[in-house]
Amino acid sequence: MTSQGGPGEHRGHTRPASGPAEDGTDQGGEDGLRRFARIWSRTVYPATQTSLTRAELEDFLHPLAVRLGEALHTYPFSPAPGREVGEVLVNQAHCTSPDALPHILGVIESYLVLYAGTPRGLGVDEARSRCARLQHALAAGFTLAVRERTLAEQEALSRAALAAQTAVEEALHASETRFRAVFKDATLGIGIADMNGRLRDANGALARMFGHSEEEMRRRNINDWVHPDDAPDVWRLHRELAAGRRDHFRVEKPYQRPDGTVLWTNLTVSLLRDADGEPRYQLALMEDITERRLLHLRLRYEATHDELTGLPNRTLFAERLDRILTPGNGVARFGLCYLDIDGFKTVNDSLGHAVGDQLLVAVGERLQSCTTAPAHLVARIGGDEFAVLMSDPQGAEEITGMARALLAALATPVSLDGRELSVRASIGIVEGAAGVLEPAEVLRSADITMYRAKDAGGNRYELADPDSEARAIDRHSLTNRLPAALERDEFFLEYQPLIRMSDGRVDGAEALVRWKHPVHGRLGPDRFIPLAEHTGLIVPLGRWVLEQAVAQSCAWAGGQPLRVNVNLSPRQLHHPDLVPDTVAVLESAGVAPSSLCLEVTESALISADEDELKPLWQLAELGVDIALDDFGTGYSNLANLRRLPATTLKLDRSFTQGLQRHPADPVDLTFVEGIVSLAHALGLAVTVEGVETESQADQLRDLGCDTAQGWYYARPSSPGEFAKDWVPTG
Repeated sequence: MTSQGGPGEHRGHTRPASGPAEDGTDQGGEDGLRRFARIWSRTVYPATQTSLTRAELEDFLHPLAVRLGEALHTYPFSPAPGREVGEVLVNQAHCTSPDALPHILGVIESYLVLYAGTPRGLGVDEARSRCARLQHALAAGFTLAVRERTLAEQEALSRAALAAQTAVEEALHASETRFRAVFKDATLGIGIADMNGRLRDANGALARMFGHSEEEMRRRNINDWVHPDDAPDVWRLHRELAAGRRDHFRVEKPYQRPDGTVLWTNLTVSLLRDADGEPRYQLALMEDITERRLLHLRLRYEATHDELTGLPNRTLFAERLDRILTPGNGVARFGLCYLDIDGFKTVNDSLGHAVGDQLLVAVGERLQSCTTAPAHLVARIGGDEFAVLMSDPQGAEEITGMARALLAALATPVSLDGRELSVRASIGIVEGAAGVLEPAEVLRSADITMYRAKDAGGNRYELADPDSEARAIDRHSLTNRLPAALERDEFFLEYQPLIRMSDGRVDGAEALVRWKHPVHGRLGPDRFIPLAEHTGLIVPLGRWVLEQAVAQSCAWAGGQPLRVNVNLSPRQLHHPDLVPDTVAVLESAGVAPSSLCLEVTESALISADEDELKPLWQLAELGVDIALDDFGTGYSNLANLRRLPATTLKLDRSFTQGLQRHPADPVDLTFVEGIVSLAHALGLAVTVEGVETESQADQLRDLGCDTAQGWYYARPSSPGEFAKDWVPTG
């Protein structure tokens, strides 16, 4: 996990560390870190072998505490200072006792954030995450420094042992005395074996590691110390040394103790030769790293598992996915079920985050119950998203079967605090050959597919589909391009005439926006208007269309504006500046409100309450015409028309297509006749869309329609072409 910082951090700078005062407020600074150093020294001092007094140790730890506090607050965050502090504790404070490291880390875990303060702009969880990474880095630096000291000691022991063996003729008694002193008093376990593996001598430290007496150790054979967790190369290296082809090797090796526990060691084995250079003895030096290894395992677990559910987190999931997808890893195929809980935000908002957390725990347990196969990984990716990763599934049916099992496991309501909560989920499935796709491509495909399942109603699964993904990526690309397109004047307007059916003269023009995309070319509104509506860009785009259309109507008529129709989206309808923006555009152009008609879809108007209709009533009272667009598609109650500020009904083309046939569809004739009669009774004009034939136009005229538009009269065209064909001259 990486920390990206927050709004309270400044790139490349730190702020003074802060910590809590006695009353719990965020005070800190030097005083807070001094108190942290005091607690640190009191806790660590009994477990260290330093020659410093406790007061001296406190003074020594204070600048290290300041260094950790600064690292906690630095942006960008780096755990490297933790590693440096760990090395300083070993090399300068001589804190080399095996018991010292847990005490050092325990104080940092409990008190560093408390006394150094939470970094500005970050939550407590992120601060604790930074603290954990500093702990991990400190443990690594501490371990490396101890190991280097140990290796130096090992090297000294090896030299002493070799000197004792090779110089036995010259100073046998003196060398033996020196070697025995080192051998007996060393903190490292030391054993000497012959070339057959029989242990000839072992010091007290080695005997204590194995839980045996020194005499019992001398009856052992090192060739019997095989452990199931041995690294593959351990015994190959040992055979090479026993054969004289290698002088030494160093490995990390486990051993089984008599009490059933495992002893983990850093093992160094050196070959001792006689005066003729022939292999004579094997010298083994062992450092007990069991506690250190357990600490690393605990830190590793915390870094790779979700704190709430206990499931593997995104870090471990990403590692496993990367390993599975790497060519040559022994996995032929993979399957991924990417799951998102439907409506989880509603649970958090209505019942609180505590209930939401309990629900996530319950969901995690149910998902985990669906699979016990070692090759399957159930992980919480983040928030309310989970994933099930499968290695070498037996075809797509096994993966879809897993998805069905996951949905079935969630089907039973979850009981929380006396409530029965129903759980629904959407699942995106990706299946394929390993080594073909990158991890990022797999996750993108799974995410797109999951949202496709959610858009289809949720509580279902969908299989990845390249065509659907391409469309989703295309929509995403267009969405990202929209703001720049408006700034770069990539949008333009075309106009389609509105024809009076009584005399065939032009009654106005509908402004239709288009996008001249630099890659995709000319795009119609169906490609980008929904995206603009979703992102909110429809508001500035709609104002631009209004300004352009009103200005163009003036330009055509030379002071006698032609009425222009402009479409109004649902988001624009609810925008608080709709009325002042519209009035400002009309006043700036110097045209009367009656020269503008705003077209609003039937579904947007019928579902609006009185407050939402208020802006349209205000515009209507000013003289702006309001047209009810796509009428007949919203399944509205016709009685509601009386409460709307509309002056015109625009009948949707789907109800007039039957009039293109000969003879005309009698049902369509009856429907159109009824709508026209009702509209006229309510004082509304009727405009018909999609007129494509002369026969259709004649019948609509006979039925009493007031105006019409469609390809029979003209296709949408540029302002210049529209003026040439439709704007009167003279």
